[in-house]
Amino acid sequence: MIQPFHLAIPVKNLEICRTFYRDVLQCEEGRSSDHWVDFNFFGHQLVIHQKDDFIPQRISNPVDGHDVPVPHFGVVLTWENWHQLSERLQANKTHFIIEPTTRFRGKPGEQATMFFNDPEGNALEFKAFKDIGQLFAK
Repeated sequence: MIQPFHLAIPVKNLEICRTFYRDVLQCEEGRSSDHWVDFNFFGHQLVIHQKDDFIPQRISNPVDGHDVPVPHFGVVLTWENWHQLSERLQANKTHFIIEPTTRFRGKPGEQATMFFNDPEGNALEFKAFKDIGQLFAK
């Protein structure tokens, strides 16, 4: 069993981000205070911290013909769960940085991937491998 990671990120508007992670991504809410909320982020612990002077960085790195935002975070889902999330996000009119697509076609590490921001500009990536054995393939 993989141990869950813990990630804490800044947000300006706690309530808008709370709604996004809880209702759009369907992450179960855990403990909270007036200035932070933690979530079960697909089995991992994500904490959003209200930071009034937070300004997200807008930088990217070229990967397989796309400008991938860095930093970013997310999880590797099963193929089926990735497609379900992709459909839910599209139905929710999510603005994608990189639309749901397949990257590295026919090469080691072929994957379905999508990038989008939370309401405060924190970049997220969700991906899936048809063959999870390719996760670290060279």
